[in-house]
Amino acid sequence: MTVAAPAAIEPPALPREAAPAAIRVESLSKSYRIGEIRPRYKTIRDSFTSLMTAPMRRFLRPRSADTTMWALRDVSFEVRPGEVVGVIGRNGAGKSTLLKILSRITQPTEGSAVIHGRVGSLLEVGTGFHPELTGRENVFLNGAILGMHRSEIQAKFDEIVAFAEVAKFIDTAVKHYSTGMYMRLAFAVAAHLEPDILLVDEVLAVGDALFQKKCLGKMEDVARTGRTVLFVSHNMGAVRSLCTKGLFLENGHVLQSGDVGTCIETYFTQIGAFQAAREGGETEEGTTASGFSHVRVTGPAGENAIGQSEPFEARTRLAVRQEVTGFSLFCIVEDMQNRMVFHLREESTELGLAAVSRGDYAIGVKIPPLWLNSGLYSLHFKALFWGNFGKARYVSDKVPLDVAGRHSRVEAILHPAGEWTVRRSEVR
Repeated sequence: MTVAAPAAIEPPALPREAAPAAIRVESLSKSYRIGEIRPRYKTIRDSFTSLMTAPMRRFLRPRSADTTMWALRDVSFEVRPGEVVGVIGRNGAGKSTLLKILSRITQPTEGSAVIHGRVGSLLEVGTGFHPELTGRENVFLNGAILGMHRSEIQAKFDEIVAFAEVAKFIDTAVKHYSTGMYMRLAFAVAAHLEPDILLVDEVLAVGDALFQKKCLGKMEDVARTGRTVLFVSHNMGAVRSLCTKGLFLENGHVLQSGDVGTCIETYFTQIGAFQAAREGGETEEGTTASGFSHVRVTGPAGENAIGQSEPFEARTRLAVRQEVTGFSLFCIVEDMQNRMVFHLREESTELGLAAVSRGDYAIGVKIPPLWLNSGLYSLHFKALFWGNFGKARYVSDKVPLDVAGRHSRVEAILHPAGEWTVRRSEVR
C-alpha cells in the first residue's frame, strides 16, 4: 500500500431469430383494492333494508381516499426460447404477481401476456397439489394439468420420487407431509415433467442446504436442455450463476432488464448494499471532519471489473483534519452476504510517515490476483487514527467489484487455477 502527499421450444426448421418469443408481455398492469371486503350473501330482508337506507347512506358515507394499489404498472418485456431470466427486486416489487399472471392464476387489469408452450410453475409450497390425494396421485394430476400423457408421466415417475426422496411416503396423502417433503415433491414434479416454460418463485426459501443445491443443479440441467426459465429469488448468488438475463422490478415497474450482472449491481446499489456506515471520530472545533472520498478500483477490464486471475489497484483519498500521531489503513473486500473475503492492513510508520499532519492524502494499494469465484463483491477502506484525542475510526463507501471468470457451482469463495496432471498407470 502506498500513500502520497496531497495531490416455447423453437421448431428445428426455424432459425432462432424467426422463432416466436416464449413470453411476450406488453403494458401489463395489475391493481388491487386495499381493504376491499367481499360482501356476504344477503337475505330478502337485508336487500329491502339496504334499498330503503341507500339515500341516507349516500350522504352520511365519509369520502375516502383512493384505495387502489398497483402491484404491476405498464410492464413490458420479452423472453426468447431457451433464455433463463432472473426476476429480482425488493419485497412488494411485483415479482410474485407477475409469475401468477403468467401462470394464469391471476387475471391482469390491463395489458397482455402471450406465452408459447406448456407452462410449469412452482409459486408456493405445493401449488396445484390436492391435500387429500396421495403423492403418487398428485404427480399424475400435475402432469395431466401440464398436458402430459400418462405414459410420459410414468416414464419420469421413478426419477421424480428419487429426486424428492419421498418414496416411503409416496402413497400417503400429501396433507400429512412436512413442509420440506411437500416442497421437494412439488419442485420435482415441476422440473421433471419437462414443460416448455418453467416459472419458479423463491424455491430456495424452503428446504435445507442440500435440497437447495439439488434444486440449483436441476434448474441448470433444465436450462441446458433449451427450456425457458423465469426464476424469482433473493439469493443473488443463485440468480447470477443460473441466469443469462435479469429483470429488475421496483414498485411494480421494470427498472432495468438485460445483463444479469448489471441488474444485480443496480439492485444492490438501490438497497444501499454499497454504502458503508460512516464512523466519525472526535475533531477539533471549527474543523471539517476527516474521511474518505473517491474510492476507485481499476484493473485490466476497466473500472470495478476484474478477472479471476488478474491483479488490480484500489485508490482513494483521505482527508486528515486533525493532528494525529499515526494511523492504520485497511483495504477490505466482502461478498454480497457481507462476509469478509480478505483485508490488508498497513501502519503509517511502515509507509515512511513519522508524523501525520493535516491535509489530503492520495492512497493506493496494488492487490495480486485473488482467484475469487466469479460474482459480485464490494471493496472499501478503513482508517484508524491515534492522537491526544484517543482513537478515531473512519470508513469509506463501498464500491462494487465484479469478478468475471469460470463459475463453480460449489458455494466457495475461492476458485484458484490448479495445475492438474492425469496419467494412466499400468496395473501390475
